[in-house]
This record gives sequence, structure tokens and C-alpha cells, in this order.
Amino acid sequence: MPGADSALRIAIVGATSLRGKELKEALEGSALAAADVRLVDDDAYAGTVTEIDGEPAIVGPAAEEDFSRVRYVFFSGSPELAARHAPAALAAGATLIDLSGGLSAMPEAVPWIPTLDSVLPAPRRTNGSASARVYLSPSAPAITACAFAASLPAAGGSRGQIVFLQPVSERGQAGVEELERQTVQLLSMQPAGHELFDAQIAFNILDRYGPASPVTLLEQRQELGRDVARYLAGRVPTPAVALLQAPVFFSHAFMAYAEIDSVDAVVPRLAAAGFKFADEDDPSPSNVGVAGEALPVLGRPARDPNVERGWWFWGAADNVRVAAANAVSIAERLRAS
Repeated sequence: MPGADSALRIAIVGATSLRGKELKEALEGSALAAADVRLVDDDAYAGTVTEIDGEPAIVGPAAEEDFSRVRYVFFSGSPELAARHAPAALAAGATLIDLSGGLSAMPEAVPWIPTLDSVLPAPRRTNGSASARVYLSPSAPAITACAFAASLPAAGGSRGQIVFLQPVSERGQAGVEELERQTVQLLSMQPAGHELFDAQIAFNILDRYGPASPVTLLEQRQELGRDVARYLAGRVPTPAVALLQAPVFFSHAFMAYAEIDSVDAVVPRLAAAGFKFADEDDPSPSNVGVAGEALPVLGRPARDPNVERGWWFWGAADNVRVAAANAVSIAERLRAS
């Protein structure tokens, strides 16, 4: 890249994935924009031509990547890709930031949501060390659930509940293509193929996939619950979370509920925790409306008519952008420290 900061090198492993592409764009608009960014992926995607900051760039093979002198390595592809190349990146002295979930089992890994540092204590370093080198950047629904839970105690609330409507892009580009294919087939009065989900996703909301799906919705919900509990670590009550599959391409829509003493107290706390509130004259948050937003977006709270302290919160979060922005924020904080 012309004008790159030669002192700072960054690698994106899994650069052709939806998360990798969004991460590249998020870096271009960040305090790390001048860094020398390397794009790598599985051999099947090596040679893909893309661009960085308007300049042509070619994705290299991860198997041949030399991580020496790389400061930050972002893992944005499959969990298997991250697990395969993390040892080499660590041995080369790099700091790892994982969006894939592939490094979550590493005992030294630290989950981090920087927008919550002003609401909750900073993430605990393993064995009290201040030099952690493996960071986990949670998914958009995990970030949303943690921020919601962290906001309730200040308003006299306790344990919240959130139901997420999941987009097919959580299964990567293959999920996007299957929903598109099913939609066209059903509108053409043809049988819909079920290769990835083993179920009809188009025009449907599901609480489970078909038995032949390689990943179950229950496993995804359990993983979400574990990530939320791991990050909150007993600092505030862990919210109850549920996950439904929706026939949408991008962004999680969600409905959250809590019983609180003061809605006036919870709104500024939610804002401090990293939520963006839609203006009163704006449309209600939606999957389409939050595209490109780096923060989860909430509408105004609505009182439950049958529960005295009950309040409902409707919102949406761009699942790819929110996750990428959080990962970049981790690197920015580390760079500034």
C-alpha cells in the first residue's frame, strides 16, 4: 500500500470470508488505516484479486504466510483455519485477535468488548498478566447481550432476556446463496434445495435445522450463551438468550425484555454500553436499516401493559460490521496502550 506504516503490519487470515471483507473495510476507516495489511486465506481462495484503500491487492495462501514482523493477526475465516495457523502466528510474536471462534478453547485467550470498558471492569488477564497475546472478539449477538446485561443494574434491573432472529450470513456466503436460491426456486414453484440448512429457510422462521445440517441451531444458541457467560464472568447477571433462524440475509434483529425501576436511568446506561438509539423521527430499527452500523441500534423502550416494571426493547445489529468493528477496536486499544 502506498504510504503504509512500515512499522505496523497486520494480517487478515480468512480474508475472502464475509467477516474478512468487512474487517478489511473497517481497518481502512480506523486509526490503523496506514498499516501494511496482508490478506491470506485457504489455498482454494489464494490469488483472489481485491483492493485495500483503493489499491489492488491479491489474497495469498495461508499455508505459506510468514508471520514474522506482523503485529496483529486477525482470524476471520473458519474456526479450523484459525486453529491451524495460530501456533505459527504466536511463535512469530504476533498478537492474535480471533473473530472465528477457533481459538476460544485456548486457556490464555481473553474475550474483549472495548465499548464495555466504561461500564464493566476491563477483561481479566490470565494469571494476572498484562501482556495477553490472544484476544477473542465476540459475535454481534454476544456483544449485544453483554451490553444489555451490563446496563440493567444501574436501573434497578436484574436478569434480562433476549430473543435473536439470526440471518443466514452467520453461516457465511454459503448461507446467503442458499437463501437466495431457495427464494427463487419457491417463487418459481420449484422444490427448494436444502443443502446447507436441511430445511426451508426462505419465507420461514425456524427454531431448528434439519437433521442433516452440519451445525444445529441449538449448538449455536449454546455457544452464544457460553460466550456471554464467559465475558460477563459473574460481574452482572447473565441474560437468558434464545436464537431463531429468520429468512433474512444480514443483521440480527432482537427483542429484549427486562423489569427495571427506571427507564430514564437505563437509556443513558445503554448508550454508555455501546448502543445507538434511533431518533424519534427515524424508522424503527430493522435488518436493512442498520446495514453498515458499527453499533447495535435500539428503538425507544416500550412499557409492557401487564407488568408494572416490565419494558421491551426492539433493536437490530449488523452482524458482520459490529463484529468487525469490535475486533478493530481491540487492536486500536492495544496499539494505543
